[in-house]
Amino acid sequence: MAQKSVAGPEIERLIQLLAKLPGLGPRSARRAALHLIKKKDQLLVPLADAMGVAVREIGICSVCGTVDTCDPCTICSDPQRDRSVLVVVEDVADLWALERAGAVNARYHVLGGTLSPLDGVGPEDLNLASLVERCAAGDLAEVILAINATVEGQTTAHYIMDQLSHLDVTVTRLAHGVPVGGELDYLDEGTLAQALKARTRV
Repeated sequence: MAQKSVAGPEIERLIQLLAKLPGLGPRSARRAALHLIKKKDQLLVPLADAMGVAVREIGICSVCGTVDTCDPCTICSDPQRDRSVLVVVEDVADLWALERAGAVNARYHVLGGTLSPLDGVGPEDLNLASLVERCAAGDLAEVILAINATVEGQTTAHYIMDQLSHLDVTVTRLAHGVPVGGELDYLDEGTLAQALKARTRV
């Protein structure tokens, strides 16, 4: 039996679009839509304005592949960034996470995903050719591979290391192992094994 609409088509459309966002299902989307409608002046109208600006102004940086309202992006244009270090990430969300941590003041390169032959994602589908070009330009001392420790991530990291092997640049990877505040009893075997392999002198 088809579910009956409880509101006009405009509201139903809003709910359907919200339900497509990550982490929101139909019920959560209905709650979010109702909250936005109840707070129309404080939330819905400013959100609609911000979305309009986003559609018009936001694009992809031609240098690193992140999203911004300018090209080159804010990070690529920042003269305070260490131009000798390049951090390679899978996605813009990873770039934002590293920036929130504030652990590195480098430039970035966004791949746009990982290699996944089973899903039909090959090197030509990612932002890999421009990465090699940036590394071959000669002003880099280190490339940090900040790629997730998944099977696809490991495959991508190995491919990048192979592509950069002929260049005079140091390629490093993020350490994997015991998280800050983590308890050994709760960690999986793969994480423990990696932590032991990557142990350091104290």
